[in-house]
Amino acid sequence: MTSKNQNQDNLVRVYEQYADILYRICLSYLQRREDAEDAVQDVFIKYSAVAGSFRDETHERAWLIRVASNRCRDLIRHRKIREYLPLHEVEELLIEPSTEDVENIHSVMETIAKLPEKYRLVITLHYLEGFSVEEVASIIKKTPSAVKMRLSRGRSLLKESFEKENHH
Repeated sequence: MTSKNQNQDNLVRVYEQYADILYRICLSYLQRREDAEDAVQDVFIKYSAVAGSFRDETHERAWLIRVASNRCRDLIRHRKIREYLPLHEVEELLIEPSTEDVENIHSVMETIAKLPEKYRLVITLHYLEGFSVEEVASIIKKTPSAVKMRLSRGRSLLKESFEKENHH
């Protein structure tokens, strides 16, 4: 019984520690709250089968993020997600923002969501979730140099998108 309780305690700890970041990552992919919640639930179901088999917390976190990213790609590939995201749903990521801030954040989130996946993921992990370049490299199994290049190219694509929007 003790190991069952320990497993449950571990699952609760991991959920409390990572559910929010996984949700934001899934939301950046899927663009809809319900789909992101479903994907996070799927990740934790998979996690419960392998819990306790990680070298350390960094390995565990990388696994969770990788599984969440893969699950979102699968959902997109198989069209098992809804196509529509009301902009007001992005507001739940914010804490009492001004109207101007909401508009700016909507614009940024929409633009990030339109980036190719390899740029969207590194930008989300680095700038929105605060992971270092080295941590992102470990999570996505690329070199820090590759992550820096993707961040640079992602920033360039974002800048181009914002310049196009502002000229129209």
